[in-house]
Formats: sequence, C-alpha cells, structure tokens
Amino acid sequence: MQRRGFIKKAALATAGAFAAPYILPSGRLFAASGNRIANHVVLCLFAGGVRNFESMHKAEGNLMPFTLTGNEGINPQIIGGMDALPTPTGQRLQQQGTLFKEFRFAQGPTGHFSGHSTAITGQYNLADINLKQRPATPTLFEYYRKHNSPSMSALNAWWISNALGPYPALNFSNYPGYGAQYGANFIQPGSIISIPGYNALGDPKGFTTLENEKVKGLRQFMDDNFSRNTTSGDAGVTNTEEEAALIETYINNSFDEAVAGQYDNPWGVGASMNSDMYNVFFAEEIIKQFKPELTVVNMQDIDVCHANFTSYCNNIRKADYALWHLWQTIQATPGMANDTILIAVPEHGRNENPNTIVDMYGKYALDHTSDEVSRQIFCLVVGPPDKVIQNQVVSTVTGESIDTVPTIAKILGFYNDIPGGMLSGTPLDQAFV
Repeated sequence: MQRRGFIKKAALATAGAFAAPYILPSGRLFAASGNRIANHVVLCLFAGGVRNFESMHKAEGNLMPFTLTGNEGINPQIIGGMDALPTPTGQRLQQQGTLFKEFRFAQGPTGHFSGHSTAITGQYNLADINLKQRPATPTLFEYYRKHNSPSMSALNAWWISNALGPYPALNFSNYPGYGAQYGANFIQPGSIISIPGYNALGDPKGFTTLENEKVKGLRQFMDDNFSRNTTSGDAGVTNTEEEAALIETYINNSFDEAVAGQYDNPWGVGASMNSDMYNVFFAEEIIKQFKPELTVVNMQDIDVCHANFTSYCNNIRKADYALWHLWQTIQATPGMANDTILIAVPEHGRNENPNTIVDMYGKYALDHTSDEVSRQIFCLVVGPPDKVIQNQVVSTVTGESIDTVPTIAKILGFYNDIPGGMLSGTPLDQAFV
C-alpha cells in the first residue's frame, strides 16, 4: 500500500482521532539503510547561557538535583530563592552516558542566537549574525532530511523552541541545494498551546469583520508554514496534506486540553513549573504523538542571570529536573525507549566576572560577553547501555559546539553521506561503543 493511501485510510478509520502514520514497530516510516547507532535523537539546548562553575562544579552547592535531597548543600546565602522540587528517582543521567566536561563554544560571539546557530548548523559564525536572515550553511534538519536514505518526512524532524524571537529561522538555511523542502516542523508551544496562547487567539464567535480578516490572514500564514515548497524567507516547511492534517489535529487537541486545565500543572510541581519546564513538557507530548527521529528543544530561563543570580541558580535546577523528566518520558514511550540518544549541551556559558547588578540575596549578576569562561560548557550524551560507551564515563576529550551536528549525523547513519567540507567538527566517538 502506498504511504499516502495508508495514512488516509488510517485517519478515516479513527473517525477523527489522532492516528500516527507509523508503519514499523520502531516508530519509523521506513527501515534504516545506513549503519545507525540509534534510530532517534533528542538534542536539548540547555538552557540559556549556563556557567560550568554553577553546573559542573556546583560552586554554589547542589544546583543539579540528582545527588542530594531537596535544597541540601546549597549556599545558605541563596537557599531562600530555591523552589522545592521532587527528588528524581533511579540512576542519575550522568550514570547512563558520557559527560564531556571540557566542552567549548570556541569561536564567534557568545550570544544566544549565535550559540543556537552553531549547535544546529555545526559551523561557527565569526561575525555578528543578522537575526533577520537564515543561516548561510545547512542546518541539522536539512542534513537529516536530505542525506538520510530513504529521505524522511518532516513529521520526523521537530524544532521546539520556548522563545520565539529569531529561532524559527534555524529550521532551514539559504544554502543552495538545501532549504525549506528539507526543513523541520517548528513550534513555539508556550505561546500558542497554552491558556494565554489560546486566549490570545480570541473567541471566533465574537470577532468583528475586521478581526475576522486578521484571523484569516494569521491562519493562512500558519498554514503556509506547514505546506510551503519554496525557499522564501519565512518559516516554510514541506508537509503533505495528510501530514499537515495530523499536525492540525494535534494542535486542536492540545488547545482543548489546555482549556480543560490539563496543562495547568502537568508535572505536579505547582508554581515551580517555569517556561523551560513547560517547553520540555510540550516536547514530550510531541515525542509521544509523532515519535520523531530528530527532535531539538531549547531552554532559555537561565538567562535571568543578567539581572538575578539567585533566580539563575534556581532555574539551573529546574532545567536539570526537566532534562531528567524528558529522559523518563522517552524511556516510557514505545518506539523511543531503548532506541533514543539524548544530547544536552548549553549554547554558551557566562562570564567569569559579574556585572554591577545585585539581587535580593546579595549576589552579583552575570552576562556573557565572550570572555574565556563564557566559552566553557559541557556536553552530556545519554543512551541505551548497549549503544553508549560505559556508563558513568567522564571524558577528558575537549569537544566543541560544532561537534554536535556530526555526532547526530553519525548516530542516525548519514554522516558519510554529507559532502566533504560541509562540517567543521567531528563526531564524539568517545561516547559510543
């Protein structure tokens, strides 16, 4: 049966319910043709400029919540600014993979878009990036969708961002021979699939004629994002009509769930749930619904450090908890469990010396202005024990941000198909058997 016909008949059979178009038990549309290490990769850009002093070296105490209970060990100067979080169970993530503690964002401005662009394209940008332009070199999504054999549907590649800004531009580049037809599906769920997002769209029954025209224009713009076949400057990406219908069904169902209150406190942490945690939650929902082979999700709440160091430390803990929660969801999802590698890497660090802003706990804030410490980051590679090298490994290899894309390309089996000279980095072979 042709795939188009299969999807159409499956959708009819469910009488309007969501039907994922997966043919193989692994959750993939086609059998792999290359030598893959795993069939799914989740890349988490963690988490808005995090400094190794506070994360890897725990300079302020137990800021990552895996080793101690509650707030134990945290600097008493800032403990009043820490939210209570549940204590994760089971093995620490580090025990399930390889930690590269000597990782670097080696070149280019230490800005968020620059860091994101480097992690997603595998190329440093040595000049200021024009936020209105797409990358000059192909993105990870384009490499995956063009060079994977057989080629994959856009349903298999998702870019989930928690801060709209310029980030939609990273789903495809202006590079000749690549472009929108190889892009990922981009979604910024915190602004759309939420009570504020739902309310922002308004009640269609109450629209004036002028408002109706605006809504029609908005709908057309969003529809174009899921069906465009050109390499124009907007966030176009190719989906078939059936795929676009599946995505629309998913978003509509998500609206209904948001209105019904199902997203009010999905992890049971109450007011501690920040936008990073919500973004990871929505990434989990997409993983459960579509089982993508390639998922990229980011975090940004740590960037409060420009004005509030204590909140920055608090958000490090929340980001770390969210990463653990993401891994638990992956392991509980059929088709993803035991066949997924999770990579977490900050886009850049933060300065060694503080700025002049002091928070209510007497701590000075930190910027990221390309000093040496702001280039020091980490990379954690977690996966099935028979796919990732010995668990609990701390690598002494000095990796770089540009190594992320070739590593993912190797995991998914298309690294050798990318033309020579396109990627500057090399796979992190030390992480794999």
